[in-house]
Amino acid sequence: MPELPEVEVTRLSFAGRIRGARTTGVRLGKPLRWPLGCEAESLLAQTVGEATRRGKYLWLPLDHGGLLMHLGMSGSLHFADALPAPGAHDHFDLATTRGTLRLTDPRRFGAVVWSPGLERDPAAKLLSGLGIEPFDPAFTGAALHAALQRRRAPVKVALLSGEIVVGAGNIYACEALFTAGIDPRTRSDSLSRPRSERLAAAVRDTLARALALGGSTLRDFRDAHGAAGEFQNETMVYGREGEPCRVCSGPVRRIVQAQRASYFCPRCQRR
Repeated sequence: MPELPEVEVTRLSFAGRIRGARTTGVRLGKPLRWPLGCEAESLLAQTVGEATRRGKYLWLPLDHGGLLMHLGMSGSLHFADALPAPGAHDHFDLATTRGTLRLTDPRRFGAVVWSPGLERDPAAKLLSGLGIEPFDPAFTGAALHAALQRRRAPVKVALLSGEIVVGAGNIYACEALFTAGIDPRTRSDSLSRPRSERLAAAVRDTLARALALGGSTLRDFRDAHGAAGEFQNETMVYGREGEPCRVCSGPVRRIVQAQRASYFCPRCQRR
């Protein structure tokens, strides 16, 4: 699933090129997770503004409202002057005077939804449960500690919920917990203030490194240029079950938490 780094990398790969373009056409393919919410023709002859991101959602503002996009489990956006004829998995095209933005999604869990604004429904409802952005100055160790104190779930599960901080998807939560030296099974409300400080810093550092490496391509992620990410080639524990820890040489373990695989080093990460 594309996580925050992959979504941000995607945004950066097309936002500057589409900004200021004029919409000239809309094509809808098979239905996605939610309906578009407006007549496709109403999106024509509008100017595209600055694409932004909130969590794993992208917001593409237009003269009248905008489009809230989600890549779902397997989706990707492509932007080019000319794209090939749409295939079976190409479900949305927004043609503009500077190129066409296309959503490709084999599993159709992605979405493109029109909203009159970010602060109005349906966008406001879809974004309402999201936690703080990891690079927001308000995301501090103290803030993370206070949020974790209200939860009894394992810290890895709390991070994955997205209600405390967005962006710590499975691969990045595993890596951040390793960097912070915290066992993923540690109960959230037992984490001390100093350990919360280390975890907040590790989340920021892990996501920043993922962004610098273009995100992770575990299966088929590509940015709007078609480039793959490289973070998966530098993981410390994720996907390395049974392999020696890069720090202590002990074996990396794999367990299942909330139906997701957690990778960790029992020697380097303590409860």
